[in-house]
Amino acid sequence: MSNMIQNRDEFLNQIADRLGRKRISSTIVRPQWKYRPQKEVLKNATQDELLDVLKEQCKKIHTSFCITALKNLPAVLKDVVSGYGGGPIVTWKDKRFSQWGLDTFLKEEWESYEWNPTKDEENIKIAEKANIGITISEITLAESGTVVLFTDKNKGRTVSFLPSAYIALIPKSSIVPRITQAAVKMREIYHTTGQVSSCINFITGPSNSADIELKLVVGVHGPVKAYYIVINDL
Repeated sequence: MSNMIQNRDEFLNQIADRLGRKRISSTIVRPQWKYRPQKEVLKNATQDELLDVLKEQCKKIHTSFCITALKNLPAVLKDVVSGYGGGPIVTWKDKRFSQWGLDTFLKEEWESYEWNPTKDEENIKIAEKANIGITISEITLAESGTVVLFTDKNKGRTVSFLPSAYIALIPKSSIVPRITQAAVKMREIYHTTGQVSSCINFITGPSNSADIELKLVVGVHGPVKAYYIVINDL
């Protein structure tokens, strides 16, 4: 991305002049680290093993968890939504909801709202009143139980943190060991598409805080409940 930076030298020269210093021009050589422990954790784990790690981590982060085949997703999602008290529901505007057979369920079974990029503040007000927010995880970190969401005009970030409960749909193929691999994957996406999400959210279960006397309180400033549904054949 360095070729996108404009007037850099002029800017830095001006700062150096103001400080009465001379800029030292040198070439930075990337260090060759002898040890890279960040790449060794779960390095050789299979996708099934990563799924097991994610499942166990969900127990630690107060997050409900289930695994389903794509054909059973509508029925499973219906049960989860019912367990959380039903709608209103807010979702991203994402063609995958239709591709995965969720259109009928979302639009006919419950009061449901799809994010509308033309409605600005109205989206946020609806998300604030929603009982459940549903999004799709683009990358999922097994080690920490974290879903990674890419925001764009059709995928408002408030869908995942303003409703009372949050449901993440997780393709099994999206699971990686940890944030190290997620960073590599995001870099690959940038090099392939030339685009970066306007906001990347890392969500690890329901909202919580241990700011006061290091005592964990779940459900502080966002969804009080979270449910991960892993789609085993995606």
